[in-house]
Amino acid sequence: MPSWAELSISNAQTPADTIMAASIITEIKAAGVEYVITLPDIVTSKSLLTPIATDRDFRHIKVCKEDEGVGICAGLSFCDKRALLLIQHTGLLDSINAIKTVAVEYSLPICIMVGLLGKEIDRTPNNSENCGVRIVEPILDAMGVKYHLLETESDAPLIGLAIHEAYRSSMPMTMLLGRPPRISP
Repeated sequence: MPSWAELSISNAQTPADTIMAASIITEIKAAGVEYVITLPDIVTSKSLLTPIATDRDFRHIKVCKEDEGVGICAGLSFCDKRALLLIQHTGLLDSINAIKTVAVEYSLPICIMVGLLGKEIDRTPNNSENCGVRIVEPILDAMGVKYHLLETESDAPLIGLAIHEAYRSSMPMTMLLGRPPRISP
């Protein structure tokens, strides 16, 4: 099992084509997201959470449990407000019942961006040595939740498309961050 220091990948260790945090934020804004609900995680804290928390274009809501975030996103959807839940895969797994019950069974546009903590850069999530990472996609498939894997800068446009599709179809959507986003070029 890698140490926390090894899991916290610096820009020097991240491939040059890795998705930029600024691109993610730009796409989230362009998709009309006003609320970002977060539970800090090591994959996104430095690159995404910190800028989002200080960005006046977002209303940042901190939660203690990921399933609280699912409920908040659901409530906001009833008010015609767009929200994004930013968590890591362990929290996704912890909140499966809330996602199934609230998002899937009630057909609500819950948008979730998930950091895949411990996913190897050279592998797909399904081929990860990390059991938690390896089971994310099969679980989402079993629930019928659409998802996109975001790893390179060319994946950034999928974010806005995914959020718009979730709200158009009134169905949950998950975006999996396979690499920690780059902070600067």
